[in-house]
Amino acid sequence: MTSDEQTGAAQTGGEQTGAGHEGCGCGCGAPGREAFLPLGSRPADAAAAPARGRHDVEQAQVPAGRFTMGDSSGDRNPGDGEAPLHEVALDAFEIDATTVTNADFARFVDDTGYRTEAETFGFSAVFHLAVAADPGDIMGQADGTPWWFGVRGADWAHPGGPRSVVDGLDDHPATHVSWNDAIAYCAWAGRRLPTEAEWEYAARGGVEDAKYPWGDAEVDDGGWRANIWQGSFPRTNTLDDGWLTTAPVRTFEPNGYGLWQPVGNVWEWCQDWFDPGYYAHSPAANPAGPDRGAQRILRGGSYLCHISYCNRYRNSARSSNTPDSSMGNAGFRTVALAPGL
Repeated sequence: MTSDEQTGAAQTGGEQTGAGHEGCGCGCGAPGREAFLPLGSRPADAAAAPARGRHDVEQAQVPAGRFTMGDSSGDRNPGDGEAPLHEVALDAFEIDATTVTNADFARFVDDTGYRTEAETFGFSAVFHLAVAADPGDIMGQADGTPWWFGVRGADWAHPGGPRSVVDGLDDHPATHVSWNDAIAYCAWAGRRLPTEAEWEYAARGGVEDAKYPWGDAEVDDGGWRANIWQGSFPRTNTLDDGWLTTAPVRTFEPNGYGLWQPVGNVWEWCQDWFDPGYYAHSPAANPAGPDRGAQRILRGGSYLCHISYCNRYRNSARSSNTPDSSMGNAGFRTVALAPGL
């Protein structure tokens, strides 16, 4: 690790995705919305989206089977709950081959008039090097993660702030989408979010006990395999993989089940509530997560992850945030409903 990387690691103190996510610090994940907005300042809820619309994302078929869930590499992060290792059996399911893109999300918005929580709150979290806003639109930095700014006017259509647009980014993942927004999209599309177990099983692509979707080789071994950070976080990205922020959803190579970029690029919302102790007592078949909680699961890491301080772009890595939080490095993919639903 270089001296700059050590400085970045010291600044992050690990990885903290959401304010209030105790025990794990995740510098590449945004703080919860409450880090910028006082509790109790929530605006009126956005209108629910009508079902059903047109979901055009290519599907990957994941067969029924068993797998060992959790970290077997020894790289787990304290407090994340990647252990104990446990065998899980899952029914077959159909999952999006890519995350939902800006073009997909725009079709949903055009069809429903839906306003995301970033729009109803009036701001979202933007990484400091991606900010495209006037100084008066920057609300400030989050405690402990000063590289995250609350930016007024940042939303899925303006990912850096009011001075940015998604023109030309149709094939990039939709970001600044909260868990609640993702659920609204699912209602419109007649879909659902994957459970955490489904997400991990699909991300592994049939490669048992591997650290990454392609195996155990590191991301840059023989050519880049995922969109993560290169250089000295959080100041300098050398762009060795070609991207400062999001990459098109079909960049790099799909895994064995046909999923593109399940790790890196953007964090992906899952259905489950977060509980770091859940693995110790989760069901052996089709686990659906805890019955209740304060934060929802995020999986896969993002373009801000780096092995020197944040190795949460592994198959088993876990993080979380509050359901109403949105950020410039989180999106989602969906799963088909069981027949008859």
